[in-house]
Amino acid sequence: MKALKILFADDDLKYSLLIKRFLEREGYELTYTGNGLNAVELFHQIKPDLLLLDVNMPGLNGFEVAEIIRRTDRHTLIFFLSDRSDKSDRLTGFSLQGNDYLAKPFYPEELLARIRERFQTGLTSGSESFAFASTHFDYDANELRIGNSKTLITSRQADILRMMAMRLNETVAREAILAAVWGNVSHANSLALNVQISHLRKALRNDPGAEIISVSGKGYTLKASPAPPRASS
Repeated sequence: MKALKILFADDDLKYSLLIKRFLEREGYELTYTGNGLNAVELFHQIKPDLLLLDVNMPGLNGFEVAEIIRRTDRHTLIFFLSDRSDKSDRLTGFSLQGNDYLAKPFYPEELLARIRERFQTGLTSGSESFAFASTHFDYDANELRIGNSKTLITSRQADILRMMAMRLNETVAREAILAAVWGNVSHANSLALNVQISHLRKALRNDPGAEIISVSGKGYTLKASPAPPRASS
């Protein structure tokens, strides 16, 4: 199997080398830089599967690097690594379509577990698809397949469903969805989210094992039960 390519940008050299050696021992191909400007250049050269970004870096900070990359690339996974763990910083990370946010200090094993979890569900840079209950969700094509039926959804609906599919059976905060999909948590966008959730529920209505549940005061949960077994002939 081809080694997963990781681009790691963090100006804390001692800590970064520790993480680098740990991930390389696990079989990952890792390129390191301590500068945000270099990270942008290296990204286009090596085309990584995963980008690990420290938020505080010289040249460009991690948020600025992510903003530049997301202009042309919506698929590569981005994990923010930062000692800034305030709610506002996390929301900024998700508004830039970051896939995870780890507050420093963290154990290397925690980072490894999160990497494995993402890529074991098929989230690679080439294609993103999810399977839950009787539904196959092709994020790149904005398409839901349930049995023999196919339903197309909008790109915004696909972004919302992707966030929930990545946290299957867990609650995803409304504010996180608003920040990631719309860029802010205004009242108008909150109302628009309600409408998009309604459309997604209709799109999933043919799958009895999948349901989007509203969690009062928190957000939404995509609940999925195992697909029923096929009848034997």
